[in-house]
Amino acid sequence: MSVWLPAAPCTPGHCVEPVPAAAAVPRAVLRLTAVAVLVLTGIALSPLGGRIPAGWVGRWCRAIVRAAGVRVRVTGAAAPAAGLLLVANHVSWLDIPLLTAVRPARMLAKSEIRQWPVAGALAARGGALFIERDRIRALPETVARIADALREGAAVAAFPEGSTWCGRAHGRFRRAVFQAALDAGVPVQPVALRYRQADGGPGTAAAFVGEDTLLASLWRVARSRGLIAEVEVRPPIPPGTHPDRRTLAHAAQPLTTEPAWTHTALVTGHALAARPLPGPRPGLPDPAPRPEHPRTAR
Repeated sequence: MSVWLPAAPCTPGHCVEPVPAAAAVPRAVLRLTAVAVLVLTGIALSPLGGRIPAGWVGRWCRAIVRAAGVRVRVTGAAAPAAGLLLVANHVSWLDIPLLTAVRPARMLAKSEIRQWPVAGALAARGGALFIERDRIRALPETVARIADALREGAAVAAFPEGSTWCGRAHGRFRRAVFQAALDAGVPVQPVALRYRQADGGPGTAAAFVGEDTLLASLWRVARSRGLIAEVEVRPPIPPGTHPDRRTLAHAAQPLTTEPAWTHTALVTGHALAARPLPGPRPGLPDPAPRPEHPRTAR
């Protein structure tokens, strides 16, 4: 594995708050069953491709999140219909249906996802752009493929942090994917994804971080109560307003990665204030420059 890969210092044990009130096991099982039925239905209908109205796809994606027991709130601007790069912060596997609900898009995903049961087949049929993250020499080719898709009028969705974070902290946006938007001359639309509890506390139960398994994360979400997903669609950044990918990434980042509840939680003395944000581990450098975890682009 290449040492350039992004990673977050977040782990389930360090970052995920205990669920204060868990749903009963039968209810959690019913939720997961409903999620599985919806995903399998999507796989069955995926050969229809573009013949499925975009509105139906969005409603299906929201239904997956709601079936898991998570309420969804979407605010902000509508996504343009032409070629578009959607970028968002990355917290959970829930991010993928939530971002697709904003606008159906070709998801940028690590090549390992192709081998995942069920989800891999659905991603492939949905036109995902798979990348080999451990081959840095393949990066220019990947950027070119993304730019070609954007020129053809497709929306491409990406998580430029390159790894999932717990939501109490976040990473910086990597610049490579923004080069594709510059080359294709398309707008970039930032989307802020936040999870919280109904009482206003951080919804860290949604986080899919560190060595967490998909099954463990699914079960934790299904057993949570009062979990809310907030999707804030920010105005698109028009093409030609930023001269290079560095400034474009910087312009997009502040719009997507500042949880609104952070300051409130610190002031009110919520558990977030009692537990420090992820930081350097003994014997390792600061999280910003350190080699990053291979888990990305779920």
